[in-house]
Amino acid sequence: MLGFVTQQQIKAVIPAAGLGTRFLPATKAMPKEMLPVVDKPAIQYVVEEAVDAGIDDVLVIIGRNKNAIANHFDSVPELEVKLMEKGDTGRLERVVKSTDMGDIHYVRQGEPKGLGHAVLRARTHVGDSSFAVLLGDDLIDARDPLLTTMLDKHRETGATIIALMEVDPDSIHMYGAAAVEETGTDGFVKVTGLVEKPAREDAPSNLAVIGRYVLPPAVFDILERTEPGKGGEIQLTDALQELAADADGPGVYGVVFGGRRYDTGDRADYIKAIVQLAADRDDLGPELRPWLKEFAERL
Repeated sequence: MLGFVTQQQIKAVIPAAGLGTRFLPATKAMPKEMLPVVDKPAIQYVVEEAVDAGIDDVLVIIGRNKNAIANHFDSVPELEVKLMEKGDTGRLERVVKSTDMGDIHYVRQGEPKGLGHAVLRARTHVGDSSFAVLLGDDLIDARDPLLTTMLDKHRETGATIIALMEVDPDSIHMYGAAAVEETGTDGFVKVTGLVEKPAREDAPSNLAVIGRYVLPPAVFDILERTEPGKGGEIQLTDALQELAADADGPGVYGVVFGGRRYDTGDRADYIKAIVQLAADRDDLGPELRPWLKEFAERL
């Protein structure tokens, strides 16, 4: 029966073919997913999240000029030898970690036709198993695990599981918004409908879809026939809406996340993410936190 699968069967898909126009000119030659968040590229946080949730097979959907992503997760023997000769074991461990986290694969999206199209490009690699989709713009703090909970709920129900988060109603136009029903379990809701980037007055709730999904393989057939929607792109939201409306299927449910999430797709939020993560670190926080207080007082 589709849906009820072991964690070992589930693969992770990370769409990373976007142009990163909001970060130009920095992203003219560098993929936005490789922009550093403190001292790791954003995409490494996402891969680490998948691996920490027990997924060791990761497919990255890339586009043109994205070779730096593959290079980052590849080994660099000459660098490792230099660090070993210098006795710099700390940096050596961090460099080796990025190459030993899991089995990472790549496929090109070709034309950027939207998130739904990017997910569809994973079909051959994923096959007939459920899979997780993690968007590289959304970083979930490792201290507040989300994906593990979503995988557990998928195994329990066989349903599509999406991550939801309460946002300011004035910001709902930036997200997909979910219409939901309570299930009797705190933080776990049944999704009855989805609207992509609605105006505030048209939003069914202030529960926004954030970039984590656990999807059944049936979504591929739906995406194959999904016409371009908002923005002229093939929207994953439209496919999720069809899954939610299928009275004979297991449905779509949402895990309402209340932890720490960092949006690295927006310039201001990207800077906030760096500051927050750095301030919490043992090696940087003691120096950074007093400086931040002094700086804030001068504003």
